[in-house]
Amino acid sequence: MVRKPVEPSGSRSAGQPLRFIAVGCAATLIHWITGTAAISLLGLPPLTANGIAWSIAAGVSFFGHQRWTFASRGAEMQRSAPRFLLVSLAGLCLNQASFAALLRWTELSYATVLALVLLLVAGVSYVASSRWAFLRLGAT
Repeated sequence: MVRKPVEPSGSRSAGQPLRFIAVGCAATLIHWITGTAAISLLGLPPLTANGIAWSIAAGVSFFGHQRWTFASRGAEMQRSAPRFLLVSLAGLCLNQASFAALLRWTELSYATVLALVLLLVAGVSYVASSRWAFLRLGAT
């Protein structure tokens, strides 16, 4: 029997994008504060600080989305966790590449560049999370 991902009824409520934004803002704020503090207070190189900040924010993001944003979908944690990790790692790659490129090729401050990059990655992450990472496996 072939099984495919399905969404339970009501999972596309207007509140879901708003919850995603709320969790994403919390994770992004944690990422930005941690990243900028690691650079300015600890003297870490920007890309190292950004990687550390991402790992902390990814945990906040996963649990917020699993328990609140996409909770109505009933996606099993053992299924959604590795998928979300892949989405997050892809986001990290996009984040690091964009961060490095903009730091090198613009004269914007690292704080401004990080804020811009985090907005870009948030949009990509919403699409991947809502359409794949947090889907419940259902019978056909």
